[in-house]
Amino acid sequence: MRFSFFPEEVDYFKLFEKQSHYIVQAAEAFKVAVAGGTLDTTALARIVTLEAQADEAARAVISQLNKSFITPFDREDIHALTKALDDIIDMLNTISNRLSVYKILEVKKNLVEFALVIEASAHAIDSAVKGVRDMKNYQVVMAACVEISRLENISDSMRDTALAGLFENEKDPIVVIKWKEIYEDAETVLDICADAAHVVESIMLKQA
Repeated sequence: MRFSFFPEEVDYFKLFEKQSHYIVQAAEAFKVAVAGGTLDTTALARIVTLEAQADEAARAVISQLNKSFITPFDREDIHALTKALDDIIDMLNTISNRLSVYKILEVKKNLVEFALVIEASAHAIDSAVKGVRDMKNYQVVMAACVEISRLENISDSMRDTALAGLFENEKDPIVVIKWKEIYEDAETVLDICADAAHVVESIMLKQA
């Protein structure tokens, strides 16, 4: 069953997929930025650009929503999904800005591990969003949502482990404050991914 009850010129799904594509690219750039042990500022700058492009896609969805009489699914769900996807890349941009402002040069291994989990969650988000087009993708979409939830649970433990090590081993209180915020921001990205997955699940269940 394809959701097709909307004007031909409006392809909400294409706009959602643009947003999720930018999320994947930003997550991959974040991994590159931290993976080498020293911060890659070029990769961080890439995230800023992607965040601006993602904002344009989100604005396009809201603009179309304000014009459309008929939508593929509930208007509030369209708005919620667009906002959740936009919030993910906004948070990645927030971490990137924080790393720059705090002049972080040497990257701790815990952040590298977070980057890998964030990238995996971004790909799962992309899979879920692409599947929303057609109810025949129900099982694939729901499996992606389960994976996102699993990764979010992992991130909770990762945050606690990273903070415990930070408080135990770092003597400089300024460094502690900086890295505490960075780790918490990284975990928040996974929280927001889970929020987006919940919206997708709700959409699919309503259409089932």
